Amino acid sequence: MQTTWKGTISFGLVSIPVHLYSATQEHDVPLHQVHAKDGGRVRMKRYCEQEEKEVPYAEIAKGYESPDGRTVTLSDEDLADLPLPSKKIIDVLAFVDEGEIDPLMFSKAYYVGVADKAAAKPYALLRDALTESGQIAVTKIALRTRESPAVLRVHDNTLVLQTCIWPDEVRPVAGIAPEGDVTVRPQELKMARSLMDTLSEDFDLAQLHDDYQQALQQVITARLEGVEVPHEEEPGEAPDNVIDLMEALRSSLKQAKGGRGAGAEGAGAGDVDAGEEPAPRKRAPARKTAPKAGPKSAEKSAEKTSAKASAKTSGTGATRSPAAKRTATRKSSAPRKAS
Repeated sequence: MQTTWKGTISFGLVSIPVHLYSATQEHDVPLHQVHAKDGGRVRMKRYCEQEEKEVPYAEIAKGYESPDGRTVTLSDEDLADLPLPSKKIIDVLAFVDEGEIDPLMFSKAYYVGVADKAAAKPYALLRDALTESGQIAVTKIALRTRESPAVLRVHDNTLVLQTCIWPDEVRPVAGIAPEGDVTVRPQELKMARSLMDTLSEDFDLAQLHDDYQQALQQVITARLEGVEVPHEEEPGEAPDNVIDLMEALRSSLKQAKGGRGAGAEGAGAGDVDAGEEPAPRKRAPARKTAPKAGPKSAEKSAEKTSAKASAKTSGTGATRSPAAKRTATRKSSAPRKAS
């Protein structure tokens, strides 16, 4: 795995030499630009406006144009020599609960690996401390041409550094959510929760796949083989507005349970009246236990036990008639007279 960044995690006076590796990769179908008329490849050329000619990539630098029109050229050496502590050091600033960081701020993730064997113990120390506390470490790091806040957390017994955007880069949400008071009835909320539980049964995130890439590959294959391109059936028109929210929830719940093959447990769940709460799930019937022995059953059990004992003492292999068995039972169960 290619190293993305080399530096040190500073944890108080503890230093951990580490390497960063990209933790994710996207599986896009590679597409490039072509001329729609004849399929000719369209290439982007680096063209210098001042010299009016194409320039090689080795002569490309970064520049900044000021509001008054002046241009400043920055070389790779200028960017590499920035007086920035976070270029090579991931300084742990604080430890917070993971819930204190809005997931909206999370950006790219990197696996954190040790740079040498000496870093193994402090690495394990920080990892285990984060695991035991249930917290994440807030840090800063400079990657390429950008400094970002970041967090250190544990994933599969490995430290992960996840870069974040700055808090002031999160746009305000004013005017996005519906305005005014919207009343949701308790029955609707309960039905929605029941639908959520049904859709979540046996859900496995690892089973999801990229339908878009699969469909795109089918179209590309059809074009290469000169056959008809597959087309998806046109879906029906979606309703413009939900007229009866309860009815929509009821139908959704019924469809979800039917799609999951729910048996008797799911039967009738979609028939909940709009004014009633959803029926609770049926519990499995309790196992039947043998009834406690009463006086009569205890007496019968004693008679059977005595009969078996009499049969054993009368000899092996001998067969006794039913009448003889009853007589022996009565004799064995009769109380003895006091001498």
